[in-house]
Amino acid sequence: MAPGTILFVIIIYFLLLLGVAWLTGRKADSESFFIGNRRSPWIVVSIGMIGASLSGVTFVSVPGWVVDSQFSYLQMVLGYLVGYAVIAEILLPLYYKLRLTSIYTYLKQRFGNRSYKTGASFFMLSRTVGASFRLYLVASVLQLTIFEAWNVPFIITVVITLALIWLYTFKGGIKTIIWTDMLQTVFMLSAVILTLVFISRSMDLNFKGMVSLVKEHDLSRIFFFDDFNDKRHFLKQFFGGMFITIVMTGLDQDMMQKNLSCRNLKDARKNMYSYSIAFVPVNMIFLVLGILLFVYAGKQGIAIPDQTDNLFPLVATQGGLGLAVSLLFILGLIAAAYSSADSALTALTTSFTVDILGQEGREESSLRKVRTRVHIFFSFLLMIIIMVFRALNDQSVISALFTIAGYTYGPLLGMFTFGLFTRWRVKDRVMPYIAIVSPIICFFLNTYSEELLGGYKFGFELLIVNGIITFAGMLIFKEKAIDLRTPINDF
Repeated sequence: MAPGTILFVIIIYFLLLLGVAWLTGRKADSESFFIGNRRSPWIVVSIGMIGASLSGVTFVSVPGWVVDSQFSYLQMVLGYLVGYAVIAEILLPLYYKLRLTSIYTYLKQRFGNRSYKTGASFFMLSRTVGASFRLYLVASVLQLTIFEAWNVPFIITVVITLALIWLYTFKGGIKTIIWTDMLQTVFMLSAVILTLVFISRSMDLNFKGMVSLVKEHDLSRIFFFDDFNDKRHFLKQFFGGMFITIVMTGLDQDMMQKNLSCRNLKDARKNMYSYSIAFVPVNMIFLVLGILLFVYAGKQGIAIPDQTDNLFPLVATQGGLGLAVSLLFILGLIAAAYSSADSALTALTTSFTVDILGQEGREESSLRKVRTRVHIFFSFLLMIIIMVFRALNDQSVISALFTIAGYTYGPLLGMFTFGLFTRWRVKDRVMPYIAIVSPIICFFLNTYSEELLGGYKFGFELLIVNGIITFAGMLIFKEKAIDLRTPINDF
């Protein structure tokens, strides 16, 4: 696959994104950047959120998971549906009632300034590490497929990758991103579906034959009820998926910023429900692709890689399926990763400007200067972290860093749950310590669970435990309850 051909296609792709950014950012101000002037069409937001949720990591990983986990991931997807309903019926009404720009402002109103800063800081830690990891993945693929052949240093690849995101987000922010994310979701799903078609044709399978192959294959098992210690057990996956959705969508400024850009609560709910329903068949497509990749690799004599995440890239670029599939894979990966990373960069800029610097409400010219500097700062920060990942050059260490970042959503779950479902206040000064101790306890629980709990292995339900520990810590340091005449959701 000629690097020049790939580069030409990618240039055309990004020129299209820049064209969309120019159209949407011409009259943009800070309100456009932060919440899209609250005029975003809900259907556009809904489509774009699919790509933002999946990300480049999911694009590569979900097909490979099939080899080890079969179709058990669908148990989590069913849990997602319940989580999205909780967001639509509990969190969105609260956010719209308070007309929030940053969702963490709720914590300030409910508990105090330190709780507020703690929640925002934990979000920024999670998203900074997560966005860096996703962009590291894309930069590595671009380096391997294009720039390495021309002896371009990896840091230049990273700079180019970040510069492209900065160019189409720095002016319009969320107003631009809802449209570019929709476009990138279409590219990503088209790439996956067309790859399915090409692989099926190469094995002489029509649609009915493909369905039969998947249905009869040993890897297509969905439900696991037999061994509760198994990470794939239905209850672990279902409730893990439910709470992951609540925290990584409903308590995440990145994802909620898009929802808050809708015209009203009714539109935001339409977006959430339509997006959640679409998420089921979309993930099914990725899982079906996983089985086809496994079968195709077996027929072609391609060894299944030890790291099954590499199965899709290996077959797509070296499996003899032709230039079209290779290009589709590269475009799909870039679209998936960028639709996640661009909104993360915008959300980080928003949260730091509003939550940490307290700049909301300032004069537009002054606010624009501040958010532009913050936008540049986070671009450089992401570049530094990506280069750290590169220097480590150890997949297990990088994976551990990414996992640890995931622990930071637990305190957010505990804080919001305490605020929504109790009337107590909490000693604001101790909230940072509670939020730090809770993930540390969970880390040790996860590390030594088999010895301490008779062979029990934590899965995604560790997030729930993290939230419970935070909630318990807040109970210990609770203070006088709020006025009983005041509805809890007003805080």
